[in-house]
This record gives sequence, structure tokens and C-alpha cells, in this order.
Amino acid sequence: MTLKLKLFVCLAILSAALLALAGAFYHTARTNEAALSTILVDRVQPLEDLKTVADTYAVLIVDNAHKALNGNVGYREAAENVRAGEAAIDEAWQSYRATEIEGEEEQLAQQAETQMAAADAAVIRLEAILDSGDTAALERFVERDLYQTIDPLSETITALSAMQIDIASSVTQQALKDTNVALTIVVVLAILAVAAIGLSIFIVTRKVVRPITNLSSVVHDLAQSGDGQLPHLEQKDEIGDMARAIDAFLNAVLEKERAAAAITAREQKMVTDTLAEGLSALAAGDLTVEVTAAYPPAYAGLKSNYNDAVKSLRTLIESVAKGTDSIRLSSGEIAQSSESLARRTEANAASLEQTSAALAQMNDRISRGASAAKDTAQSANQANSVVLDGRSLAEQAMQAMGRVQESAEGIDTVIEGLDKIAFQTRVLAMNAAVEAGRAGEAGRGFAVVADLVSALAMRAEEEAGSAREQLTTTQEEVGNAVGTVQRVDAALEQISSSVGNVNQLLDTMAADNQAQASAISEIVTAVSDMDTSTQQNAAMVEETSAASRQLASEVTVLAEEAAHFRTGPAAAHAIPLVHQAQSASLH
Repeated sequence: MTLKLKLFVCLAILSAALLALAGAFYHTARTNEAALSTILVDRVQPLEDLKTVADTYAVLIVDNAHKALNGNVGYREAAENVRAGEAAIDEAWQSYRATEIEGEEEQLAQQAETQMAAADAAVIRLEAILDSGDTAALERFVERDLYQTIDPLSETITALSAMQIDIASSVTQQALKDTNVALTIVVVLAILAVAAIGLSIFIVTRKVVRPITNLSSVVHDLAQSGDGQLPHLEQKDEIGDMARAIDAFLNAVLEKERAAAAITAREQKMVTDTLAEGLSALAAGDLTVEVTAAYPPAYAGLKSNYNDAVKSLRTLIESVAKGTDSIRLSSGEIAQSSESLARRTEANAASLEQTSAALAQMNDRISRGASAAKDTAQSANQANSVVLDGRSLAEQAMQAMGRVQESAEGIDTVIEGLDKIAFQTRVLAMNAAVEAGRAGEAGRGFAVVADLVSALAMRAEEEAGSAREQLTTTQEEVGNAVGTVQRVDAALEQISSSVGNVNQLLDTMAADNQAQASAISEIVTAVSDMDTSTQQNAAMVEETSAASRQLASEVTVLAEEAAHFRTGPAAAHAIPLVHQAQSASLH
């Protein structure tokens, strides 16, 4: 395998690891974004719309019907409130239907729409009753139709709200599972990326930099002392080719030296001087110098081998220089991409932190709403106790009225007895007057007494009649009072029932708000965990960026080492023909 191929393999491994790490992080971010969007758009907002529908039915329709019936608001104001509630219900329901609904939720939504149709028909009748101001019709409607049509719808809306919470919880759990899996993948890929970077540095250091340094040192030593053993002769890459070329060159030089034993000193001096100059330039790192002097035929192969070795070494150094430039450019791009990825990761972490704070505020508000609903339920219980006490007092008043009526009946009996006594007294007075008339002058005084007794009896009858009339009027008033107390008792009973229903609705609202607060708390915890994971990912990406910059620094060092060799054609020059004249004289 050539050096160029080795370098490209290292770069490809590093690029693949970084791309895989970026892809895993992107997949994690997109998955978390989709989960949060599903929870917010398709679950939290529809939950608010469903709560608006339920609250509007309970507050603007049921509550206004009772207030109009009890005289707390006017019929016209109650009708306007009911119409406003109907518009708010329609708007909230349309907003809910605009979200993604399927499966069992779609069935419940259709069931709720059927029940809403019945409830809307009842609301239209309620509006007509309120517009007409018919109290009796309103009372019948509240007793027979209001709760029978709205209570089933409230139960269905409650089921839909619970389903929203369940689905949001399921989506959150799945998102957490995906995040854990993605985090594991990112950690593994990061480890592999670090391993790839270490392997690349090892390959570049051990397989490129060190062999070239060793070969340069040995060649320098050979140029000075002519004693040494070339390394890397067994390698199959450019370094091996260069080492074998130099080794062949050295062997050729030795062979020429052995064969030149019979050549004159000037011929040997010419050859050794030119080779010395070429090797000196080679030791100085100038790979553009070639032997151009005219060698004797015995040294022509040595010249050719030397020039071939210089060309091979020049080609190798040029390839190394080009490869280091390419690696340096790629390393810079990778470092820039890693830094951009780190910045985006930090931005995502900041967004997650803001989302966590917003969810915490929602959790606090829902908790305060649940506490307020609980306090309202307690107030409703107290009002119900007051109504029960009022019913007890009304019952006692009815019993007292009954006793008064019984006493009036007894008084009527007494008056009737007095009337009879007065009648009998008159009869006796008449008999006494008759007997006094028979007695003549002796019975005249007795006749006067009889007349007075008769007048007193008549007056007693008149007073008894007047008392009977007063007693009759009193009995009628007592009967009216009993009827009024009974109606008051019935009204208190209706108020007690209504307060009980309101209490149940408030308990349901408090439980729903508490469940929402619990769900939002779990969401806050999940978002906090995601924020922590994102911060860790950002730190990991920064470490990768630092490793990329370290690789770029190592490549720069390698390029500087390669720059010590001159390979450009502009710097090329030939070895001076030091002994050209001597060579010509030999021939």
C-alpha cells in the first residue's frame, strides 16, 4: 500500500466517524424535536381546548341557567352569556379537531360531537326560554333536560382529556427511549472517532514521518562517512522504493569503486567529486540536483542509478507534500464543521433550557388552578351546609304552622260551643220572659232580667260569629304560609342539588388539574434530562474539534519536514561539471 493511499485511508476513516457522529446527533435532535412538537401541538394545546369546552358548558351555560332561575342575573344577560359560551365552545372544538386525531380518540371525538349536537339543541331551547322570560319553563328545563344532555358530554370530554395525557406520556417515554439509544450510539461513534484519530496519527507518525526521517538520517550519514545500513528495504511503498533505489545506488557505487581500482586517480576523483556534490545536495534536502557530468562508460550505470534514486525520492517527497496539503485542508474543514456543530449543539441546549423553564411555569400555573378549584369546592360544600340548615328551619316552620292550624281548629270548636250556649241562653231567656208574663206584675223584674240575658246572648252570638270569621281568615293565611314554606323548601332542595353538582364538577376539575400538573412535571423532568444530554454532546463535539485541530497541527509539522526538501523545477540545477575537462582528456 502506497503512502498516498495510507493517508487517504486514514482521512476516510476519520471523515466517516465524524459524519456518523454528526448523523447520529442530527437524528437525536430531530427525534426530540418531533416528540416535543407532538406533545405541545397535538396534546397540550388540544387538552386546553377540551378544558375550555368543559368549563364553558359548566360556567357559561349551566351556571347562567341557575343564576337566571334564582334571579342572580337577568334573563337577557343570561341569554347573551349562553350565546357567548356557545360561540366559545364551537371555536375551542374546531381548534381541537384541527389537530392530529386517529383511532380510539377519533371514536371518542365523534361520540362527543353526537352528544354536543344534543347539548346544542338543548342550549337553543334554553336561549328561547331565556328570551321569553318563562320562569316555569326554565325551571322544568333545568330539572329535566339540562344535566341529562350536558353530563354525558362532560364525561366524554373528560375521557378525551385523559387520553391526551396518556398519549403525551407514551410519546414522552418513547422519545426518552430513542434518546437513550441515540446517546449510546453517539458515545460509541465518539469512541470510534477518537480511535480513528489515534490510528491516523499512529499511521502518519510510524509509517510516513519516522521512515522518512530515518532514511534521511542514514543517507546523511552515508554521505558523510559512507558507512551504514539503509532501513525499510523490505517495504512495498514509496519509502521502500526510495530505500531500494538508494541501496542500489550505493551498491552500484561500491561496484564501481571495486571496478575502478584500475582507473586512474583523476577518473576516480571526478566520479567521487561529482557524487559527493550530488550526495551533499541530497543531504541538504535539495532533490532537484542530478548528475550531468559525462561519466566514463564504467560509471554510466552509477550515474543513471543515482539520478533515478533522486527522481524517485523527489517524486515521493512531492507526493508527501501534496498529501499533507490535502490532509491539512480536510482537517481544517473537519475542525470547522466540528466547531459549527458545537455551536448548533449549544444553541439547541439553550432552547431546551428555555423550554424546560416554560414548562415549569405551566406546571406552577396548573398547580395554582388545582388549588383554587379545591378551595372553590370547599366553599360549595359550606354553601350546601347552609342550604341544608335552611331546609331544616323551613321544616320546623311548617311543623309550627301545622300546630297553629290544629290549634285554630280547636278554637273553632270552642266558638261553636259558645254559639250553642248563646243560642240555648236565648231560648232560656225567651222561656223566662214567657213565664214572667204569666206571673204578671210579680214577674215584671224577672222579665227585665230575661230581656237583658237575651240581649247578652245575641251579643255573644255576634261576637262568636266575628271570631269565627277572624279564625277562618287566620286559617287561610296559615295555609298560604304553609304552601309558601313548602315552595321555599323545594327551592332549597333544588339549590342543594345544584350545589352538589357544582361541587362534583369542581372536584373533577381539581383532579384533572392535578393530573395535568403531574404530567407537566414529568415532561419538565424529561426535558431537563434531554438538556443534560445535549450539554454532554456539545462537550463531546468540542473534544472532537480539538482532536481535529491537533491532527491539523501534526500534518503541519509533517509538511514542514517535507518542505526541507527542494523539489520544484524552478530550483533545479545541474551539478557543475567540475571535472569535465579531465573526462574529455581521458577520452
